[in-house]
Amino acid sequence: MKNIRIGYGYDVHKLVSGRKLILGGVEIPHIMGLEGHSDADVLLHTITDAMLGALALGDIGTHFPDTDLKYKNVDSRILLRKAYGLVKEKNYELGNLDATIVAQEPKLKPYILQIRETIALDLNTDIENVSVKATTSEWLGFEGRKEGVSSSAVVLLTKID
Repeated sequence: MKNIRIGYGYDVHKLVSGRKLILGGVEIPHIMGLEGHSDADVLLHTITDAMLGALALGDIGTHFPDTDLKYKNVDSRILLRKAYGLVKEKNYELGNLDATIVAQEPKLKPYILQIRETIALDLNTDIENVSVKATTSEWLGFEGRKEGVSSSAVVLLTKID
């Protein structure tokens, strides 16, 4: 089983005025955006954490701390690609990933394909290896009250021969 590794990621960001809403590297038109040190792309943070966790390399905060000014407002696609570089250094590659975004609004279905394409490009894989789903929380919890957005992801990494 040393040829495959599974990682899980979870992240939450608060919705605030005056910020762009960026999910999966795609700007989504909305009246609010996500608060964070970087661009606060909750989906990419989740996938980054899942990849790092699969190889026991820590988490996104370990590699890209919010105390480091060079990551202030950074594009999370850069962080994702850097984390994937660490995966490749360990001689692994993405087998597949499955992620879910939980947001009461906006409706994300029109953007899912573009999000999947962007992630597949950044991880140098086929789109068939990237699953992204969106759901609401049926008006329950902080997502249902439109206070924030959460995301979870699982990744499978396979050893490169």
